[in-house]
Amino acid sequence: MKIFTSIADFPIIIVPVVTTGTFDGVHLGHLKIINRLKEIATKEKGETVLLTFFPHPRMVLFPDDNDLKLLLTQDEKIQLLEKAGIDNLIVLPFTKEFSRLSSIDFVRSILVDGIHTKKLVIGYNHHFGRNREGSFEHLKEFGPLYGFDVEEIPAKDVENSEVSSTKIRKALQKGDIRKANEYLGFPYFITGKVVQGKQLGRTLGYPTANLEISDKHKLIPADGIYAVEILHAKKMYKGMMSIGKNPTVGGTSRTIEVNIFNFDSSIYGEELVIYFKEFLRDEKKFSDLDSLIKQIGLDKEHSLKILNS
Repeated sequence: MKIFTSIADFPIIIVPVVTTGTFDGVHLGHLKIINRLKEIATKEKGETVLLTFFPHPRMVLFPDDNDLKLLLTQDEKIQLLEKAGIDNLIVLPFTKEFSRLSSIDFVRSILVDGIHTKKLVIGYNHHFGRNREGSFEHLKEFGPLYGFDVEEIPAKDVENSEVSSTKIRKALQKGDIRKANEYLGFPYFITGKVVQGKQLGRTLGYPTANLEISDKHKLIPADGIYAVEILHAKKMYKGMMSIGKNPTVGGTSRTIEVNIFNFDSSIYGEELVIYFKEFLRDEKKFSDLDSLIKQIGLDKEHSLKILNS
């Protein structure tokens, strides 16, 4: 996959088959669009082009919105788009000036003069341009004027429910990992660096790696205990994760800790990728440490049953 950060650098290619959007999650709905893009490109002997933006538009338009959470970091999104088989990825810098571009100017300067779009594929209810004024109806009008065809892809349904990034975020924020993973088409994951913790897990017989997530906008699922898989140094391990404040031991700040089964190495400063497989239970305050230790043992049994199934 070729990556461009400027329309000026984008080369002239034969039959550009284009889609555009934020594509947070690269979920099943997005893959429905991408797969159609690839079908057309193969039929027309063209190349797929995905146009997206960084930072996320809401980061620029609402810079004080600390509640903004995204399913993917920029690097994670690029990796998944490459895995999906996109030929050309254009990541345009999103600025306040760019946000004021009208829908017709976006079509003319970006899609037509910049990319030379021949086929445009967009998702259901897609909007673009200043104040999201542009729509599929506008594109159908612009297409014949500027020499491109446009196709709208219906929303992807899972169990009669439309897939969307918003629904996935809400599921994760409720701890509904199963629904989120069904909509994504893969296990939700976070990437973090192992940092020094209080080492309380070790005293309980279940040592944990404390994770630091560098991107403040990365969505961390709801507090609770999860069955997870862990990628470290290209090897996958089973484990369980705790997200929360550890109320039994008087914790006051939110931590992200993972107990890796059958693992006993010092990995401070190293990177782990955590894949969420199932929500086990809510975090709770136990009456004493013995009760907590007993529950952690049950959590491990439950995790192994899920991960080995």
